[in-house]
Amino acid sequence: MATPDNKTADTDEKIFIGKGEQMAWLTLALANRHGLVTGATGTGKTVSLQVMAEGFARAGVPVFASDIKGDLSGISEVGEAKDFILKRAGEMGLKFQPDQFSTVFWDVFGEQGHPVRATVTEMGPLLLSRMLDLNDVQEGVLNVAFRVADENGLTLIDMKDLRALLDAIVPATGKKGPDAEEDPLAEIRKAAQGFGNVTKATVGTIQRQLLVLENQGGAKFFGEPALTLKDFIRTDSDGRGMVNILVADKLMQSPRLYATFLLWMLSELFEELPEAGDLPKPKLVFFFDEAHLLFNDAPKALMDKIEQVVRLIRSKGVGVYFVTQNPIDVPDKVLAQLGNRVQHALRAFTPRDQKAVAAAAQTFRPNPKLDTARVIMELGNGEALVSFLEGGGTPAMVERVMVRPPTGRIGPITPEDRKAIMNKSPVKGKYETAVDAESAYEMLQKRIADTAAHPAEADGGSSGGGILGQLGGIVGSIFGTNVKRGKMSTGQVIARDVTRSVTNKVLGGIVADLGKSVGGSLGGSVGRALVRGALGGLLRR
Repeated sequence: MATPDNKTADTDEKIFIGKGEQMAWLTLALANRHGLVTGATGTGKTVSLQVMAEGFARAGVPVFASDIKGDLSGISEVGEAKDFILKRAGEMGLKFQPDQFSTVFWDVFGEQGHPVRATVTEMGPLLLSRMLDLNDVQEGVLNVAFRVADENGLTLIDMKDLRALLDAIVPATGKKGPDAEEDPLAEIRKAAQGFGNVTKATVGTIQRQLLVLENQGGAKFFGEPALTLKDFIRTDSDGRGMVNILVADKLMQSPRLYATFLLWMLSELFEELPEAGDLPKPKLVFFFDEAHLLFNDAPKALMDKIEQVVRLIRSKGVGVYFVTQNPIDVPDKVLAQLGNRVQHALRAFTPRDQKAVAAAAQTFRPNPKLDTARVIMELGNGEALVSFLEGGGTPAMVERVMVRPPTGRIGPITPEDRKAIMNKSPVKGKYETAVDAESAYEMLQKRIADTAAHPAEADGGSSGGGILGQLGGIVGSIFGTNVKRGKMSTGQVIARDVTRSVTNKVLGGIVADLGKSVGGSLGGSVGRALVRGALGGLLRR
């Protein structure tokens, strides 16, 4: 019988991961039941992640993975037949054949990959509060700000929009009486106070936290064009899944921003993708490296939503694989959802380490031939304990295996290689240039300018906020407040375009520009995301 090469080792139904006394296979139909890759630093987690990503890509499944150290980028280049790789492949009965995989690089900062942006509206108050480390009172004020923005047609795209809105809801100070100047933002301030006592001190604290986020580079994340998540879910010309790599070495310097960003991506995938049920293979596999950062100090409300998203997103055909040092980094409710396990070596130098090893051993289905806790401490580089789901959806008994060698390059690629890949990227030019559309900041500035120019008309506007309120009402009546991103019907699109046309012809001038802002922004990524993603929707439900 001929020795199989790395391509024929996999089948249409399974991915070959490694070999011990038994062959270790990851079943594609059960890959959306999520998974966990754990182990101490330097024990081979990244190699295992690359082997799994290569297997999914060969099977036509797109992959998204965060790359903390840059090592995963080698998957984009042809592997090298080094002696230790040939030896390991030979021991497994494989004929090593170097390979490479179509790769797209992404970077929140736009330096080593295509820029990744979201609007403030898409992020929503729950995740933004987590990103800013706000307390309950501050989070409540942020929710008030988002509610006021919705009711007044103020689209929130970037950081300056949110700053301007927060300034607008602070109670006005200064002289009062008949000689006092008219406050152009009085309606907005009154609406905010209607939801509770919004104090200047609380708003000031939120503004300072926004400054901290900006200093960490977070301002580059908010803006347009916003990321279209379906750009992740594509195959190349050979039918292989595209490998999407988030360059995260710099992003990891702001751990909370990193964790919240990946959680936002998961929530958006949950919100956008339709129900798929049980598929022969996943639509997308999502690898979440340094997963412990997601759960550290997370409030209960957020933990509940994380658990819901992880539990429900598999029905959308998405598999989520957490990568961290120890299973105890993941809360029990989430850990129970992770059926496919790869455990690399752990070290036990302290009593706490020994407890961690014992806890890790208990997460596996026991094998009478193995002392799992002892073996975890004995595993060599490239070895792992694995347990994948079997036909009935139950975990297989834990097995000690040698992980197969990757066929792509092991280790980081050069800047020149990265540049060449980006120049051939299917999304080249789509996200590189930021667009500063007219939104809340500009709308509020116009209100102030219009009041200063026409003080006699300042108190003659309708309760709906004058022309802005009327336009917001028109567009709101057409689109509603629950239209998902990209889900407008043909009739709604036609109605939007008619509204734009009439506004431009009748009102003209400033109002035409304003109509363009409201229509364009609501028709763009902000308007399509008024639901604010899965976490916001789940919280309201």
